[in-house]
Amino acid sequence: MDILKQRILEQASVLSTDVLRLDSIINHQVDPALTMEMGHEFANRFAGEQITKVVTIESSGIPSAFAAAYVLGVPLVFARRKKTLIADNDAYCERVPSFTKGMVTDIMVSKQYLTSEDRVLFIDDIIANGDAARGLLKIIERSGAKLVGMGVVVEKSFQAGSRTLREQGVRVESLVSISSLEGGQITFE
Repeated sequence: MDILKQRILEQASVLSTDVLRLDSIINHQVDPALTMEMGHEFANRFAGEQITKVVTIESSGIPSAFAAAYVLGVPLVFARRKKTLIADNDAYCERVPSFTKGMVTDIMVSKQYLTSEDRVLFIDDIIANGDAARGLLKIIERSGAKLVGMGVVVEKSFQAGSRTLREQGVRVESLVSISSLEGGQITFE
């Protein structure tokens, strides 16, 4: 996605050799037109997979996951990070560390929204170490649902997350892959 690469070059900030700030593109402010293009691209890449649900983790993954679910014509289910007063007590739950947030949280998905009948596409905004992704994959596995693949808006290929998932047999499709942030420069694969 050349338009996404261009926007990253114009608007992203390199904070360190490991951290890229994408707040003006996907993590704080959302461009609806760009987000819908991402949704179409994910839908095209996973066409023919008979997807019944798109899943993500709140909150930054929701816009691109929503766009993909909309294009595919299926529901979006997102793993909650906070338990609310009305949260379903019958839920799958995993404890996951967050690389960018620097903390450990629980993610949960109600059992009524993810079942063994589902064929799911997991969409995530950024993959670095893959800890949160592995947590949601455990939930998907425990539900009995079939994972058809994972779509990632920005893959940081210099970190182990996507590589580890691919080694485990997960189909990972990244819209943009960044191989380095060395010297404050964004280098695409």
